[in-house]
Amino acid sequence: MQNTNIYAGYRYPPQIISHAVWLYHRFTLSFRDIEELLSARGITVSYETVRN
Repeated sequence: MQNTNIYAGYRYPPQIISHAVWLYHRFTLSFRDIEELLSARGITVSYETVRN
C-alpha cells in the first residue's frame, strides 16, 4: 500500500485545506465566509482559492 499525499501540488499545507473543506461541509458556509474565518486566523486566502 502506497502512502500518497492527496494534496500534492497545492499551494497551501494539507492542514489548511482540510480545515477549509471541513468548515464548508460542516457548517454550510459560503466561500467568502470561509475566507473571512481563515483571515481571522492569519491565513490570507481568496474565496476563489477556497472555491478551487
